[in-house]
Amino acid sequence: MRGASLYGTERRDAPSAQGEGEPGRTEGGPWLLAGHDGRLTVYLHTGDALLRWTQEAVGASRWSGPDAHPVKDLTHLTVTQGQNRYVHFVGRRVRSKVDGRSAVDIVCATQYQTGRPVTEWRSLGNPFKDLDRSEQVGVPSAAVANGGALYVCVPTAWGGAALRREDRNGQWEAWKELDIAGVTDRPSLAATAGGLVELLAPTRAAALHLRQSGQGEGLTRGYDAGVVPLPGSATALETAPGRMTHYLTDVRGGGVVAFRPGNWPMPLGGTPGDGRIAAVRGTVDGFDCTVLAVRGPDGSVHLGACSTEEERGGMWWTDTGATAAGDPSLALDGYGRVVVAVSGADGRPVLARQTDGPGLTLGDWSRI
Repeated sequence: MRGASLYGTERRDAPSAQGEGEPGRTEGGPWLLAGHDGRLTVYLHTGDALLRWTQEAVGASRWSGPDAHPVKDLTHLTVTQGQNRYVHFVGRRVRSKVDGRSAVDIVCATQYQTGRPVTEWRSLGNPFKDLDRSEQVGVPSAAVANGGALYVCVPTAWGGAALRREDRNGQWEAWKELDIAGVTDRPSLAATAGGLVELLAPTRAAALHLRQSGQGEGLTRGYDAGVVPLPGSATALETAPGRMTHYLTDVRGGGVVAFRPGNWPMPLGGTPGDGRIAAVRGTVDGFDCTVLAVRGPDGSVHLGACSTEEERGGMWWTDTGATAAGDPSLALDGYGRVVVAVSGADGRPVLARQTDGPGLTLGDWSRI
């Protein structure tokens, strides 16, 4: 491996966060996803709307939008995508009651094709009928299993977690409490290309790992990671057929850690802040590489890259020159190039694409 050549990244300054057409205060995102036709879509949760920008052609620099899809009373939103490329939106909704208490439920909607309408929002209810416990249900995470079945997980009161999922016929099963305790924040939920779901839940002592052993089966305890994850930092990436690598920020060490169940956690360095790690597999100088993106404590966006599943050889980090108001997002465009998306201080998405230069070289940052 040619270290300096493979991972040398050209720094380009991001545009200043000024401009017209500000979408308002960003509540979550951006989420950058590719459709079946190879076009990218950027989503932002802002105020009472889900904003969407759609690439006009594969690899193009022109985008349509933002299209605003109203969604009221959401405190948090997560966006996920399955092998069928359907985009699922899952949110935590809080509505005030006349007695001053809050009614909390989990809601979801779907976009089936790039640029097409988003369905109406549907309530998935709450794992608890007791008002005190229902108000403490936390931020949802989601993943898409085999056949397009959506799985939704939420942290619950007193350190628990509950799961609700669709069955193979598309019917929703009841909420089920998972057999874990001490959960400090929302678990990370992901599915392999074969549709098997894995979960990594943060606690004050370790990261608890649960997995499916077969399609449609329940989640059972796997190999826990002896590292304390920063709440909200974990993400997962399939780095070999049927094998997930979980990336998280180590509370004690402050750097990024890679964890493959059954193996010791691997420190990767980096300078992550308090946000979620983004991960994608791409090609760099002809090699299969894993690319990570983190937002540092000062808001700067850093990229890390290594040969996939060869973290022991070193993760190479670089400052991209961009400053983000939220978590960065990564995706591959229709030509297989790595694309980085961040939200600027004005709330508008800003993108940079991998170029044909040596190493993981980014082109100019551009505001959509």
